[in-house]
Amino acid sequence: MDRQHPPWMLVHLLMILPAVAGSGAPVTDLENAAGKLVFYQTEGNATYVRDTGELASDVPTETMFELFDPQRNFSAAKFTYTWDLGNGEVIQGTEPVVRYHYSEPGNYTLRLDVGVNMAQYAPPITGVYSKDVQVLDAIKNIELEGPSDYTVSQDSSVAFHVDGSPPMWVCWQFLKNCLPDLTSGCTLTMLYENSLELNHTFTSTGVHCLDISVRNNISKLQTSFSLYVRRNDHSHLLFILSCAAVLVATFSFILVITCRPWQQSKSQVVASSNAAFLKDQDSGGQSEIVFTFSSMEKGEREPLVLQHGTQYY
Repeated sequence: MDRQHPPWMLVHLLMILPAVAGSGAPVTDLENAAGKLVFYQTEGNATYVRDTGELASDVPTETMFELFDPQRNFSAAKFTYTWDLGNGEVIQGTEPVVRYHYSEPGNYTLRLDVGVNMAQYAPPITGVYSKDVQVLDAIKNIELEGPSDYTVSQDSSVAFHVDGSPPMWVCWQFLKNCLPDLTSGCTLTMLYENSLELNHTFTSTGVHCLDISVRNNISKLQTSFSLYVRRNDHSHLLFILSCAAVLVATFSFILVITCRPWQQSKSQVVASSNAAFLKDQDSGGQSEIVFTFSSMEKGEREPLVLQHGTQYY
């Protein structure tokens, strides 16, 4: 069976599980025999070796028993296998491989009972192999919670929900105009739950990108989100109100300067319109012309002009 093993997954340090002897068989034969359990999981077109005891839930799993028999003591023997998956499911067969999957995350103990029939009338030899496994949910989705547009120069909160079993390592980076920034790397955060909240202050408007990568012990997922940053409407409104106040003050000053000479001219016209022309003739045959001004505003009581003229016929 051909299997694809990515370089980062090829770790072949598998636990060797010694067999435990059953009754009625030579101990020396079982002491020379040992076996190991190898776990494989298939996702898409790739098959991964799970040698650390951590498996992904809802993923087709194949466990194989490999017997070490360098002296070929069991070459003619017949084997039976009883697989106890630790979740209440028991599978029996004559093949050293079992196919199954764990539907729920959790801790399980896989137990394998191996029966060996050496001869027709000889009692069977039994061996017990076990392995503690931890089933985790693979990271399959990263969802942005909340709006995708924000305001410049304000403290913003960006929230995410991650589908997967914690603990998880999260590496995130904000990119201005969605351009790669080679001068600074991502920020690494350990996540012990499925929610993540990032606090950030955008310093410029436009389109920004958030690159985020999340991984746990069995899976890894990387994605990017586009965020739009707009101008601060409150500061823009304050600028407009300030400009309007300056314009009102300027127009008020111009209006006062323009109307003040007109008021002074009006007062002079009113004062001159209060003048009275009187003509009288004395006993000498000459006429007397008198101009009287009424200056009630300034409190003047006496005539301002007194002129003696000739008599007119």
